[in-house]
Parts: sequence; C-alpha cells; structure tokens
Amino acid sequence: MKCKGGCGMRAACRVQKGYRQRWGCELQEGKSRLDASYGVQRLSAEAWCPWGDVGCWVPPVGPGQALPLLTPARAAQWPWLTLWPRSMAGLWDVVLRDEAALRQAAVVAVDAALLEGVLMRTDAEPNASEVVSYAPFTLLPSAVPRALFEQAYAVQRDFNLLVDAISRDKEFLEHTLASTIKVDDFTARLFRIHQQVLEEGLAQSVFLGINRSDYMFDCGAASPPALKQIEINTIAASFGGLASRTAAVHGRVLRVLGKPEQAARLLPNDPAQGLAMGITKAWELYGSPSAVVMFLVEEAQRNIFDQRCVENKLWDRNIRVIRRRFRDVYEQGSLDDSRRLYVDGQEVAVVYYREGYVPSNYDQQNWEARLLLERSRAVKCPDIATQLAGTKKVQQELSRPGMLEKLLPGHAEAVKRIRATFAGLYSLDVGEEGDRIAATAIASPERFVLKPQREGGGNNLYGEELKQVLERIKDSPERTSYILMDKIEPQPAVNYLLRACSPLKASKCISELGIFGVYVRQGTELVLNEAAGHLLRTKAVEHADGGVAAGVAVLDTPYLV
Repeated sequence: MKCKGGCGMRAACRVQKGYRQRWGCELQEGKSRLDASYGVQRLSAEAWCPWGDVGCWVPPVGPGQALPLLTPARAAQWPWLTLWPRSMAGLWDVVLRDEAALRQAAVVAVDAALLEGVLMRTDAEPNASEVVSYAPFTLLPSAVPRALFEQAYAVQRDFNLLVDAISRDKEFLEHTLASTIKVDDFTARLFRIHQQVLEEGLAQSVFLGINRSDYMFDCGAASPPALKQIEINTIAASFGGLASRTAAVHGRVLRVLGKPEQAARLLPNDPAQGLAMGITKAWELYGSPSAVVMFLVEEAQRNIFDQRCVENKLWDRNIRVIRRRFRDVYEQGSLDDSRRLYVDGQEVAVVYYREGYVPSNYDQQNWEARLLLERSRAVKCPDIATQLAGTKKVQQELSRPGMLEKLLPGHAEAVKRIRATFAGLYSLDVGEEGDRIAATAIASPERFVLKPQREGGGNNLYGEELKQVLERIKDSPERTSYILMDKIEPQPAVNYLLRACSPLKASKCISELGIFGVYVRQGTELVLNEAAGHLLRTKAVEHADGGVAAGVAVLDTPYLV
C-alpha cells in the first residue's frame, strides 16, 4: 500500500490481521517531530499518515486510498486525537544498513566497555581478576517508549511500599504460602526460619530493601504498547553497578556512527549510587561507626565488578566493607548477648545478600549460617520476610481483587498505579479454579508462562515444555509450587549482541526494563523510599528465559522515543 500523504517520507507499512493496520514511517533528517509520549485513546474513521518521530494506529483503508498528511494544525483540529510512539523496531534502520560502519563501531564499543569498566570475570577463572572480559552488551541502545519508561519510574516507590507491607504482614505470608510450602522444600525452609525468628522476637529494628521490578512492553493486544510486570526481585538484584557504566559505552558508539544528537539524548543512570545511598542510611541508623557492611557473596564470583561499583561508593563514604561467603559466616560468625553479629571479630551493621536466592546456594552449614544471620540485630538486605515477599506465589496472590487495597489501606492512587502493571496471573492451587486454569493452559500453552518459586533466571517454562509439565502434574499437589502468567508479547527489534569470542551478527531481539527501588524503615517509620535507577537487558527472541548472569541476555541502554 502506498502512502499518498505528500509528506515526502518513505513509508514502511505492514498490515496486521483484524480491523486495524499499523503504519510506521522512516523519517528524513531534519523533520520536526511531535512529542512521542502519548497513546491513542480513540480512532477516527478518517485515515491519516504518520508525522514526525511517531507512529499511529489507523482504521483500515483500501489499496491506493489517499492518506491525508497529519500536521500539527490538523492534529489541533482533532482534539480527540493523541499519538503513541512510532514503531520501536525501526529506530536504527539506516544505521543497520551500513555493515562496514557497524563492524568498526563494534571494535570501538568493546574498547569503550573495557575503559568504562563494564567487566566480568571469565568462566575459567571466576575468582581471579588477572584475566577479565567485557560483560555482554548490545551494540546499539534499544528504543523504549518514553511514557512507559516514566510509568515504570513513577510506580517504583509504590512497589517499595508494597514489598515492605508484605514483609510485615505475618498472616498474609502464612496464608499465601500455605500450599506452596507443602510441596516446595526451598520455600518451606525459608519460611521455617521466618517463623523461628518471629517466635524468638526480632532483634533487627532497621530494615533495608533493595529490589528491582522488571517489565516488558506488551504489544500483543490491538492497542498501544503497555507496561507489564514480569516479576519483582527482592534479593540479590544485580547489575546496578554495570548499568551505571553502560550508557557511556552506547554514547560513544552513537558518536562513532555519526549520531551525536542521539548520543546526547541518552539518560544519565547511576543505580550504584542509589543502592549505596540505601546501604549507607541503614548503616547510619544501626548506630555503630566501627561496624562494617558485609557483602554475602557466592563461591564463584564472576560478577564481582558489578558489586565493586556499589562497594566503592561505600568506601568513598568511609564505610568499611568485607566480603564473606556463607561458609565464612558458619565458621567465623557469632552473636553476643544483645544479638550483635560478629564475623571474624568484626561487628556487622548491614548484611547485603548477593547470594542465597536458589537452593543450590545452600547445604546444611549454609542453612545454619542463614539462621544465625536472621537471628542477629544486623540489618539484612533483605531480611527473610522480604525475600519471601518476592516469591512468585505472592506475585500471583497480589492480583486477586481487593488484595492490594488490604495491604495498602489509604493508598488508592498507589494501588491503581501498581495494578495497571499486572499481567494476568493465575493460581494452580488444588481445587476448581486451579483445575480450570490448568486445563486452559494445556489447551493453549502458547498463551502462558509457567513459573516456579525460583529466582536467577532460566526457570520458567513455555510452549510444549509447559504443556508437558502441566499434563504430568495436573492431578498432583506439586502443581501448587507453580503459578501461571499470561505471556507478554513485546515487539522485536534488530540489534547486535556483543559477546566475547562470538561472531558479530544481527539478531531479532526483545528487551526487559528493570527499575531499582531502595527503602529504609526504622521501626514503623519509613525514612527512605526512592527509585534508584534502571537496567535494560536485551536478548534474542529465540531465548524464552534467562538473564545476563545466565548467559542469555545482555546489557543495554534505553533510548526514549
């Protein structure tokens, strides 16, 4: 179909099935643009053509039918008309045609990543830094709708409030996890420690939450893209450090490719500063200037540079940091009569978990170390109740009508903002409701994601695998260890995923936006509640699940459209 609007732009249009068509135009340099932070609220019977750096939904038009030019004057005559951003898929179409320039830019990009400190240790030497490599990242920043990006930031403080409220609601956690802990041993052991600490009485009076709420931009429905939450990570939310350094790399790439104006539009981002701010506040409220912050780390520490970014911010504030594993706590940890925590003779004010989120992190000694930490007066980030607040079963329960209102009384606007981000979430508990949704998912597995109570990426099930697992467990209580979620359908875009020792090739990709949140509570008073920065990760469409640490996704930078 040919664009006859007379705007002088080349149209690259595609027809979707149904009663709407999607139009996206590639702009000529120098064309003025409309503010792209809108969404279509209503459609006209009159067809029209994109104008500026935007796209639009239009009703069907016949072949060869003229499309009148949409100008600011015409838009002003149509007060019902609002616009949403143009197709995210075509942001760098012109750049992507020049293979030689892309290869040159990739060389510059890798050097820039090394200079900026976007680093990871290698698989071969995960506990040594003599030989390191760059963390995988995209060659080009990815398009993100400005309105959805701003929505994600705006709701983060609400999610901080919600996570804190859940962690304080003993009855809610007991009721919500009752079926899960019968069949999931890992969640059950966490829950038993939670109960034991409550029965003994909390020694901890200062609480620190560092979480990351992850989203995709759902383009599956016949409507503008929508922000939909995938999950909220309440323990060991990673890559805040390296995300603080990735925008500079993409800025360099865009300048090399002759896009200095676009490079200047990349947003500053420093999650490491925000995370360190929260840890510092908790350390101050603990009230012992000689006490240390302890990073609880994994045996294999490939992602140490991400952690060092936060650690160095604390050293800059003259806060001493030590790095210890669970086995170090088991061997060297103790509590005094006031339940102050000492590790290797040093008082610990804050325990910042960068492990402890999957069953493989624990043997019997590590479980005993975890109990020791939870019984202590030290500020745990997170305490075990907050870790339980991030389980998939809790995520599903929050979608029930009236549940958010119960947890956040008097916060009607916050509830509205949170609920707007929810995808469809469904319980698989034993009973009529669970039977019905299990049957629906077996019949239409392409519509859903099957999620176990696990963190760290690479655990979710899709398609035929989802169907096979559900058919096996549909009549078993084991199914209660999972939840179902509607599958989010983001719009793919072409990019290059740069990995060490991998050939340079174009990939069709999808992106996931994470917003870091930090809060500190002393007693019942919330003394800090902030959104602390963002993380964009991108992966090839053929990979259904998995993050950067899992070797599937790569670091990215949002380019707002």
